Amino acid sequence: MAKELATQLIEQLQLAGVQRIYGIVGDSLNPLVDAVRKTGGSANGGIDWIHVRHEEAAAFAAGAEAQLTGNLAVCAGSCGPGNLHLMNGLYDANRTGAPVLAIASHIPSKQIGSSFFQETHPDRIFEECSVYSELVSTAEQAPRVMHSAISHALGLRGVAVITLPGDIASLPASAPTPQWQPFTRASLVPAPESVAELAQAINQADKVAIFAGAGVAGAHDEVIALAEKIKAPIGHSLRGKDFIQYANPYDIGMTGLLGYGAAAEGIEGADLLILLGTDFPYDQFLPGTRTAQVDCAPEHLGRRTDVDICVHGDVLPTLQALMPLLEAKTHSKFLDQILKKHDRLMNKAVGAYTRKADKLVPIHPEYAASLLDEIAAEDAIFTADTGMCNVWSARYINPLGTRRLIGSYLHGSMANALPQAIGAQAAHPSRQVISISGDGGLSMLLGELITAAAHKLPVNVVVFNNSTLGMVKLEMLVDGLADFGVDVPDTNYAAIATAMGFHAMRVTDPADIAGAYRAAFAHNGPSLVELITDPNALSIPPKIKGSQVLGFATAMSKIALNKGAGEAVSMARSNIRNIPRN
Repeated sequence: MAKELATQLIEQLQLAGVQRIYGIVGDSLNPLVDAVRKTGGSANGGIDWIHVRHEEAAAFAAGAEAQLTGNLAVCAGSCGPGNLHLMNGLYDANRTGAPVLAIASHIPSKQIGSSFFQETHPDRIFEECSVYSELVSTAEQAPRVMHSAISHALGLRGVAVITLPGDIASLPASAPTPQWQPFTRASLVPAPESVAELAQAINQADKVAIFAGAGVAGAHDEVIALAEKIKAPIGHSLRGKDFIQYANPYDIGMTGLLGYGAAAEGIEGADLLILLGTDFPYDQFLPGTRTAQVDCAPEHLGRRTDVDICVHGDVLPTLQALMPLLEAKTHSKFLDQILKKHDRLMNKAVGAYTRKADKLVPIHPEYAASLLDEIAAEDAIFTADTGMCNVWSARYINPLGTRRLIGSYLHGSMANALPQAIGAQAAHPSRQVISISGDGGLSMLLGELITAAAHKLPVNVVVFNNSTLGMVKLEMLVDGLADFGVDVPDTNYAAIATAMGFHAMRVTDPADIAGAYRAAFAHNGPSLVELITDPNALSIPPKIKGSQVLGFATAMSKIALNKGAGEAVSMARSNIRNIPRN
């Protein structure tokens, strides 16, 4: 009997190293899912089918796996509504540069264009969130489309989408399978004249600061050596945190609304700012200082702020070429001042928020996040929901050089943490995976708790439950708006998780947090720790005059912009938590 096309395509994925597919079965997708079944699963050298409860979660899980492993990850959705649900997670993966292949099954090919039941046009719809999107029309064409999709996803580091009608997938394979040959990505070496121009600017500058992004991955030691030679403080973006914060004596924290420490002051006070591998989007936090930018993507150069020196190249080879051209700076007054400022902010502002908090009820989320950092494994993988969970993870979770911290940092989607944790745990079964979830994000894709339980994934979910959409509430108050529509009734997520087969605890007393974490992390299976946290953390109390709201919002914005969030946290502590309640 001739091999089905679906089987041929799945074999191509196996040759490319794919070990699992995330998705939901259904009609037009059934031939492909049956081909997955025939591989026998990973226990027999085949592919596992990870049955999620919502296709959005499938795309987020695949995106997380691809980010963490660098390998191709795959998700799938059935025709019409099924594959449309993939879109949000695919936008996130594509913006993050995660090599993901999405299989969007389609209605019967003869019905395309007739407004058939569940008809959409995935090959058009997914254009904006992919680097490759193609419709399979024949069995002969399909293997080449699959090969191209794999190559685009891995080569361009983004999402590739194959639209596959179910009837085509069931046809006999009629073309040979293209040979798949893995490749090693090359480093992009900058032009010598660009490096020379950057070296001249650094040598001439009195005060230099570095702002690093995710593009410094693999160049940690070289960036530190650069900072040492030119006496430059190093600030970083949230995506850069993983790759440069650890073992860094020149670290001055993050800038931006989620930031902390002296990063904003450091980059503002420099004569020359060097942007290393960052496409930091918030131009209001980038000063008008003379600026140099190093990036492997030429379209990133100068698109956020005016740039005086553009260097097109990867960070590592750029620094290797740059260092011999630099004159070592002998004075460190600027660096010393910024480091001293950073130390004061971290120990007296951000750090102050976690001291003597073990008896304060409701729980201070800052204290809970600080304990999580202390108790989590040294190689833990953290996923963080968009919103206030991003704030807590940014300020209190230390990467250590062995941990990973991911989130929906460029797309900013809610509900990303749990499905990303599922993908992370599936790809790294022996590592501790912790989803830092908000109650708003968790409730949006709550059914994925069933996915973790069904697949016996030992995911650890830490829920910061303040019964409100905290970041949205803050946004409203800063804009002088009433915080309407953001509060929700108290929900016992620990009880829900217990009913789904989780080890779960609900914590209201801060003295119980550490014990709850340890018990959860020691459990052989999925766990959930629900923390009932202060809904006013980094928020404005509801009973305050509009003029005071506006004044507070303005003051907070200025402090975050000019001094870094460390001082904003300190101000919040003295001006929010101590305001008398009526």
